Amino acid sequence: MSDATDYFGSENEIFQNKELLQVSHLPDGDRIIGREDELTNLANAIKPATRGNTPNNVLVYGKTGTGKSLCSKFITNQAIERAKNNDVSIGVAYVDCLQESTETQAVQSTGHQLNDQDETGISIPHSGLSTSEYYRRLWRIVDSRYDVALIILDEVDKIEDDDILMQLSRAVESGKLTESTVGVIGISNKVRYKDSLDERIKSSLCEREYVFSPYDANQIREILRSRSDAFHEGVLEDGVVPRVAALAAREHGDARKAIDILRFAGEIAEENDLESVTEACVDQAHEREETSRLAELISKSPSHAKLVLEAMALLTQQKEGDDVPVKTNEAYDLYKRLCDRDQSDHLKLRRVRDILSELEFLSIIEQERKWAGKGKGNYMENRLIDDPEVIIAACNESD
Repeated sequence: MSDATDYFGSENEIFQNKELLQVSHLPDGDRIIGREDELTNLANAIKPATRGNTPNNVLVYGKTGTGKSLCSKFITNQAIERAKNNDVSIGVAYVDCLQESTETQAVQSTGHQLNDQDETGISIPHSGLSTSEYYRRLWRIVDSRYDVALIILDEVDKIEDDDILMQLSRAVESGKLTESTVGVIGISNKVRYKDSLDERIKSSLCEREYVFSPYDANQIREILRSRSDAFHEGVLEDGVVPRVAALAAREHGDARKAIDILRFAGEIAEENDLESVTEACVDQAHEREETSRLAELISKSPSHAKLVLEAMALLTQQKEGDDVPVKTNEAYDLYKRLCDRDQSDHLKLRRVRDILSELEFLSIIEQERKWAGKGKGNYMENRLIDDPEVIIAACNESD
């Protein structure tokens, strides 16, 4: 038995508290770097809730990894504690609209998070009720349990029906809530998201709007240093944190990406039985993070977006070259054949153009408009940023 292979590796320990490097980890306030003004703005917007009054609705914009979700979760948790001093009860629900993308799913998730069936006697099943019934149960839960409900809708631009914004923002005005009130924090990567909303929703929802700017290299460096106790003392070589910060700042100031790279670097050091995390580990971790990020983005994409991406990747492979452009019409023709393969109805060309624009926004593809010549108009060229084989594998893994 003593000669058996030890699959758990060596005793070299790299991490002391790896949880600090998980994206889902909500740090203490002193670990939130470079977002003092944003936290103050959010606090001022929802401050009335701590006294049992109706808070301002808020829309928060900014690129991925700029601290929007982190700050929203932190400040609402702090509001709960402050409200207790005023004998006010606040309930908070966080809805990821990438996962809960329909109105029914979002309302069900909100009700489930705010409910305590032993206290209310109200059940919130995962399915089987109409949207209107989920709303009725939600209103009863909020009225019976809280003075104020704060509902965070993350990636709100991904929800299929904006009606939930109307329902939530006018719940008191319409008499749905009689004993309590509600506030909405909508989070979006798209700065022009508000422009797509119905005028009635704009007037009732968009009371406060804040834009989170990307982190610079110094801020990212401080964020990483504030979490360096995730590692044992002396494990990180001096150049590691500056190297990670430089990579993340170069790519749009994404703190989430920086934290992932640092965690992956530690994992690579462990896997290779190293006593310290080196800059070489960081370079390998950067490649791993790119693949991981891409797989996550694709896994959360709608099925037709995956088919459009697969069509792009297959065409790029057929053309046999790096940085090969694919015309939108070419991608659309193959996309329709892939829909037939999967026995799925295909979308119209206009909607596929929208999907390609969304993929560009997510930095999965690049687009460039080309002039076809006099009297022929113009057309769009699309290029994959990542290797087509990686794209195809990610599409297939996420099915």
